[in-house]
Amino acid sequence: MTTDIEIFTADNLSHHIKDLGMLLRACVQDGASIGFILPFSVEDSEALWRDNVLPALRGGKRILLVVRAGGSIAGAGQLDYDTPPNQPHRAEIRKLMVHPDFRRRGIAKALMAELEHLARELGRDLITLDTRTGDTAEPLYTDLGYQTAGIIPGYCRDAHHGHLDATTIMYKTL
Repeated sequence: MTTDIEIFTADNLSHHIKDLGMLLRACVQDGASIGFILPFSVEDSEALWRDNVLPALRGGKRILLVVRAGGSIAGAGQLDYDTPPNQPHRAEIRKLMVHPDFRRRGIAKALMAELEHLARELGRDLITLDTRTGDTAEPLYTDLGYQTAGIIPGYCRDAHHGHLDATTIMYKTL
């Protein structure tokens, strides 16, 4: 699948909060471990973009990439480079998500490749991320060259059932 990846500015995000909220809701309802549990309202999904991502974009501390397919937002990923003074070489991948209707088409890989490219352009040569241990994303990151730094048990609640899941902390040197 050919993917067109856009860098969303704060203005883009402001105009597409509802669409990005729908992406987030679809992913959480499908079981994604991206910070939310059910029940999960439309307001909750839009608040993430408005109250967390938008200020970071405006502050010049985060990049938001979006993939569209068939007029819909099919995926998104963020590069957070708001690091302390002793970590100017590092960035973090945040909230990589692909709508369930668009999975298995190479969107996540394309987003990750572009996020890594942008990290290099910013002079960052270490990327970190976390993912639910055993999740379908974990082998993707491994295939892309990410290494496991460790696993934290009981890190977060499962979106549907509420039991505690472990998270795997991963990194890649660019």
